[in-house]
Amino acid sequence: MSEFSNALSVSAHALKAQATRLRHVSENISNADTPGYRRKAVAFETTRGPDNTELLTVGRVQLDKSELEQIFDPAHPMADDTGHYQGSNVDLMLEIADAREAQRSYEANLKMFDQTRQMSAGLMDLLRK
Repeated sequence: MSEFSNALSVSAHALKAQATRLRHVSENISNADTPGYRRKAVAFETTRGPDNTELLTVGRVQLDKSELEQIFDPAHPMADDTGHYQGSNVDLMLEIADAREAQRSYEANLKMFDQTRQMSAGLMDLLRK
């Protein structure tokens, strides 16, 4: 039974990590038009769990250091003397790609979790007979 609980633990940690990644991607998309907003990127790390299993965890959230877009709009309240203000550095195409990748990883881990649960239930049925 220990192998089943290890598999469930690995899947659960990966599900949580991908959910966190999706949350940050959605924050990036919702702030794409916010002046001065810097894109957030999630770093994944592996840690050792009980029974020496490798678990996926979320590391520190990092801000994208790329240049902020300079937008010309003299009427904007944040515009400087030249009529420019700093936009965000969020690329919507990159965010959509990240969201799809996180969604696919989430679905794969959910499938693994469900398969492990079904195998465990099948084993319990066999042991009862």
